Amino acid sequence: MPKPELPKSYNPAEYESGIYAMWEKNNAFSPAGDKSKEPFSVIMPPPNANGSLHAGHAMYVVDDIATRYNRMLGRPTLWLPGVDHAGIETQVVFERELAKQDKTRFDLGKDEFYKQALQFTTDNKHTVLEQMRSLGFSADWQKLKFTLDQDIIEIVYDTFKKLNDDGLIYRGNRIVNWCPHCHSGFADIEIKYRTQIDPLYYIKYGPFVLATVRPETKFGDTAIAVHPKDERYQDYIGQEIESEGLLGKFKLKVIADDFVDPEFGTGVVKVTPAHDPNDWEMGLRHNLEVKQVIGTDGRLTAIAGKYSGMSVDEARTQVAQDLEQAGLIDHINMNYEHSIGYHDRCGTQIEPLVIEQWWLKVDKLKKLAIDAIDKNEVVFYPARFKSQALNWLEGLRDWNISRQNWFGIAIPVYYNATGDKSKPEYIIGEEKDAIEVYGKAGYEKETDTFDTWFSSSQWPFATLQSTGDFDQYYPTSLMATMRDILYLWVTRMIMLGIYKTGEVPFKTVYLWGSVNDAEGKKMSKSKGNVLDPLELTQEFGTDALRLALVIGITPGTGGSLSQEKVQGYRNFCNKLWNVARYTLSKTESISDISEILLENPADHWMSSKLNTAITKITQSIERYNYSSAGQSAYSLLWDDLADQYIEYSKTSTNPTMLAYSLDTVLRLLHPFAPFVTEAIWQQLPWRDTILISEQWPNVYLEPDGTQAKKFEKEIISILAEKQSNIDETKIVKLKKEIATKQNFESIILKKLNNDNFVANAPKEVVDQQKDLLKSTQKEIAELKDELAKTAQH
Repeated sequence: MPKPELPKSYNPAEYESGIYAMWEKNNAFSPAGDKSKEPFSVIMPPPNANGSLHAGHAMYVVDDIATRYNRMLGRPTLWLPGVDHAGIETQVVFERELAKQDKTRFDLGKDEFYKQALQFTTDNKHTVLEQMRSLGFSADWQKLKFTLDQDIIEIVYDTFKKLNDDGLIYRGNRIVNWCPHCHSGFADIEIKYRTQIDPLYYIKYGPFVLATVRPETKFGDTAIAVHPKDERYQDYIGQEIESEGLLGKFKLKVIADDFVDPEFGTGVVKVTPAHDPNDWEMGLRHNLEVKQVIGTDGRLTAIAGKYSGMSVDEARTQVAQDLEQAGLIDHINMNYEHSIGYHDRCGTQIEPLVIEQWWLKVDKLKKLAIDAIDKNEVVFYPARFKSQALNWLEGLRDWNISRQNWFGIAIPVYYNATGDKSKPEYIIGEEKDAIEVYGKAGYEKETDTFDTWFSSSQWPFATLQSTGDFDQYYPTSLMATMRDILYLWVTRMIMLGIYKTGEVPFKTVYLWGSVNDAEGKKMSKSKGNVLDPLELTQEFGTDALRLALVIGITPGTGGSLSQEKVQGYRNFCNKLWNVARYTLSKTESISDISEILLENPADHWMSSKLNTAITKITQSIERYNYSSAGQSAYSLLWDDLADQYIEYSKTSTNPTMLAYSLDTVLRLLHPFAPFVTEAIWQQLPWRDTILISEQWPNVYLEPDGTQAKKFEKEIISILAEKQSNIDETKIVKLKKEIATKQNFESIILKKLNNDNFVANAPKEVVDQQKDLLKSTQKEIAELKDELAKTAQH
């Protein structure tokens, strides 16, 4: 029975959902393939279940291309999907939802807040998954994992217990990045720094004048520091100085430390170990007292006397005023530029505070990762990220893995509340274990949760162990993710993966950059330049977006995305559709293309082009150069098949070769543009399969090089004649456009040279005309440049 003719135009909305349903009905996403071949596996970086997908998530197309390609190679292939509860980030988002109801998490209480936040993520999880399906992602959804699945939590607990048993876990008071809004500590890497201008106060400390931007913390000073080789202060080192303060006189010892920059300010700094990371380190080196001036609520403590209870900003202003009135300020630099840390999630300024936390010793773990990366057991694309990963790991300090947020995986620790010191201080395990050791009323449960990066750093082995796929698919073949989380996630997965399993979690790391706007600027709501990937797919089709996200975007660098770019690839999909319509009109009677005769020079030329493309695209994908692979497939379809071979076939058709050419192009393009290629494949009279499960094309035609070159010479001659005609037409058109623009320019200039217009027209109208003049002159310059280039051909 003949298949229906393709419609004149391709409307993605009419095909995409039906094609995806067909794939799922045929279990096309489940691991299959030849078990004698090396398996391919990739773990999806779990998107946060607290909102919609954005352009960055659309870059998961890289995972999908790799998955579809390896599936077509016949390898057992698993793309294991997941969704992240996202801990503090979800808490921040959900608290904003509560604020719309004039509620806070404290109104709900910890248990109810967790329950509602979990439901919030569950609801959003379904939305995220549907959006990912709409982008054509061929993950094995039957194996979907959630970071709060009980089996995942149990694996995380097992890792925590093993780390503790190996002496790598401890609880201690150390300085952390504290967010007064989230009431939680965070790792250094979770902090974003902003450059800002603040007053730099030069304060009198006895015989010294020292500079600080934080006069409100002076009540926590426990020393004065100078550089050991600073000749100005040699006589003071080791001495105690007395100074007048706002709460009376006080004494501080002068210490010498290499950290002090003699060029900063006066070369003298106050040391406040409780509220500055560098001062904390100096305090450890010199055994200094720790005096906490700022509490976890972001307000000054009782140590600050009359300033107690003030917010940091209030206290800073008041203390500075009082110091000035007391004659204790020498002078103020009002334009001091420096960096300030802010919590990446909620935007609150970070307060360095000394808080008791759970810490992970990293020296042993980072050595495991460094050795593996050094030996290229993990290969990075681009290669420059290898040295970046190594440098970061070398400098890594003990990791604060506890968080005080209310949403996340609870730390499985139970404290001794019996008063019986013969029993252990705490145990790690389940509540029944605590009851057994301490009795029903003899323990207190830890209220902190794990840093989500601690639990997600176990994601590759935890997911595969929980689905029963660990033995076959670990280590995974590929980890593709955004370069921004190389340190936050990738390096930590390597550390914990090797520690827990003895093997690296993945063999290859592919890092992509941010998705920027057309001008290369980062997308943000405040700039109004955000592009919604789902809106783009609705307007231009999913394949067009996928192609736009791959072609022209190299690994590790930010790529530009615009409506115009996506629209351009929609045109490409339409070109493919039109090629298919023409080919099908010439091949209705073909039912088999297993034997192909090369009948003329054009056939030899086209088969040569197909062979070259198969080789080049395969090599590019194997080297993770998806842009080059996509561009080669694009050129094969548009430049070679459509513009050359099909044009020739209109005068002399070899239906079988024409069919084979389309068949091969569809296979090569399928990983990049799965919907339109599958839609066409279903109409091929010589196929009765689904393209997603077909084989990747191999080179098997043997064209005659002499015949191919003969056809190429004919093409060059015809093209040269065509190009000459095109250029002449274009030159005439460009000259007309320039003349039109120049006429418009003269009209604007006439207005702006009119004194009455400039004097009497509203300012915004005059400014508008000036802007219009600039843009018009820019357009004229661009047209002239294009005219010059065209005339040179």
